[in-house]
Amino acid sequence: MCEGGINTGQMKFAIAMVNDSLALAQQWLEQLHHLADQGHRPVSSAELAQVTVMLGEAREKLESAAGQLDVMDDGISIERV
Repeated sequence: MCEGGINTGQMKFAIAMVNDSLALAQQWLEQLHHLADQGHRPVSSAELAQVTVMLGEAREKLESAAGQLDVMDDGISIERV
């Protein structure tokens, strides 16, 4: 449905695609983190772990942004029937 000049359905779908991409990158980084840890590279392991956490935070913000698409700037919620 088009609300406020954007197609909210398409926007939510695009956000979900980005979120899925970040989820895959997050999984790969977790594996690299464990490999670095097992390879006795503590600095690399710690930095990879930090990036993994940052991606998790970015994914939370994406989910929040998708949820806010149904709320108009003036506080009015849109309900689909």
